[in-house]
Amino acid sequence: MSRQSFKVCFCFRRIFKLRVLEPPEEVKILFDQYSQNGTMSLDNLRGFLVEFQGEYNATRDDAQAIFNSLKHLNIFSRRGLHLEAFFRYLLGDLNGPLSPSRVVHHDMTQPLAHYFLYTGHNSYLTGNQLSSDSSVEPIIKALRRGVRVIELDLWPGSKKDEVEVRHGGTLTNPVDLLKCLNAIKDNAFQASEYPVVITFEDHLPANLQDQVAEMVTKTFGDMLYRPETDQLREFPSPESLKKKVMISTKPPKEYLETPSSKSTKRSKISSKKEQWNGETASKSDSEICDKDDEDEGESLQEEDEQMTVPEYRHLISINAGKPKGALQNWLSIDEKKVRRLSLSEQELENATRRHGVDIIRFTQRNLLRVYPKGTRITSSNYNPFVGWAHGAQMVAFNMQGYGKHLWVMQGMFKANGGCGYVKKPDFLLSNEVFDPSVRLPVKKILKVTIYMGEGWDLDFRRTHFDMYSPPDFFVKVGIAGVPADKAMYKTKAIEDDWQPVWNEKFEFKLTVPELAVFRITVLEYDTSGQHDFGGQTCLPISELRTGIRAIPLHDRKGDKYKNAKLLVQFELN
Repeated sequence: MSRQSFKVCFCFRRIFKLRVLEPPEEVKILFDQYSQNGTMSLDNLRGFLVEFQGEYNATRDDAQAIFNSLKHLNIFSRRGLHLEAFFRYLLGDLNGPLSPSRVVHHDMTQPLAHYFLYTGHNSYLTGNQLSSDSSVEPIIKALRRGVRVIELDLWPGSKKDEVEVRHGGTLTNPVDLLKCLNAIKDNAFQASEYPVVITFEDHLPANLQDQVAEMVTKTFGDMLYRPETDQLREFPSPESLKKKVMISTKPPKEYLETPSSKSTKRSKISSKKEQWNGETASKSDSEICDKDDEDEGESLQEEDEQMTVPEYRHLISINAGKPKGALQNWLSIDEKKVRRLSLSEQELENATRRHGVDIIRFTQRNLLRVYPKGTRITSSNYNPFVGWAHGAQMVAFNMQGYGKHLWVMQGMFKANGGCGYVKKPDFLLSNEVFDPSVRLPVKKILKVTIYMGEGWDLDFRRTHFDMYSPPDFFVKVGIAGVPADKAMYKTKAIEDDWQPVWNEKFEFKLTVPELAVFRITVLEYDTSGQHDFGGQTCLPISELRTGIRAIPLHDRKGDKYKNAKLLVQFELN
């Protein structure tokens, strides 16, 4: 064998060789504290769950369930857990950072405006905003992940006698509306029984609106929520709307025009400006192209068509609309009716500079939807906390890609059993309206210890990270939240180890823990700075379980790896 061949062979032996996973010193100390003569009994384990893990309602049955989960292992003893079995429990599925029961526990009887809704944008697109295909597959995937708000853009087909779902003004291919509706019907309540809202961005003439009304009615039948009045004084609760589908769009009267007004409005579109309290800000061409269903769009009505579409109107349970005039008009509150307002991410950011309190007051009764700016042609996303901190219920995201903002969105909606509805914090609903521009005192301190990780050797090829040596993993850990709470740190890189041990501690001071999300990303160090991805997850601070926990890692799209995980301790004071 040549010297080079021997070197390659030796390197591959290094890759395949794994040491026995040793418990961290802290785990050994805890085991000694809660065991007798090297064995942890059922009562000892329950004491550990209550006193150290903070599971104050833990019972002997809970401890027995842990015992039962370890019975198939050779390391299990009927008399109790030895150190190795206890360590395996700590790294197991029953010891996750969130409650394994996935129970809906928020009060679901309040009006819809009191909740954040898991919301999609252009839900039918498979990729970028300019040239990707339209399909039912992204809709199905979103619903199965728990997304509760699906957006469909409605346009006349090429023959003007059928309805297509597509991103208008782009090269994206269309998909048939009926296919989209059937996909929603078949998948709406697999992940959650709480209501699904379909938002229509409507570019249809009256005859095609009639078609939509017929298709929606036949497809959903009794699943469709039809309010008794065209104008609700208050939105119903998610609890009262279980397994119901709601339609949200503009009532036809808000954009039907007389023939004489068409040419005037079309000329306005090309030079459309936004008025901000006396200040004028020009819109980019891309934003005008990406106008949302709240913008003043040109009507497609024929001169001889009637000015009302009663069946279509009766579908709408959440009326949308942006009043004409300045921002104060957009945020006007009518005590006799509620509605939905849509703003682009830029419009919202501009509005928050002077009218943050007004936005929160508006969202205490009405719905606010925020959508990505038109320049996000790659289907990227934006910081959701600008919307959430101002009470926006529908922060609409492109679900077909990946990135830190989408991971944070996925993390936020792991709360409340993953049902797609998260109750807004009380301070966003109080009569004393919260001012998000004021820095608050520290309310909670989160202490995190990153002990170790395992499982990459089972989820990745042995040569995935490096051809000739084990990976050099490091961890980025931080908080996503209001500006005062945002922070990010990283551990040192552990060289050449599939089972890295860090034993590093970090501390985070939180002013608004109710809106904070814990972020963690594992990377494999590369001298070029282009580090390889090794997993991520985001977790809502409001539901984080204290103690030593096993954190499953997810891939870029948010799907959980089978084996890769971290052992982490959380303290929240």
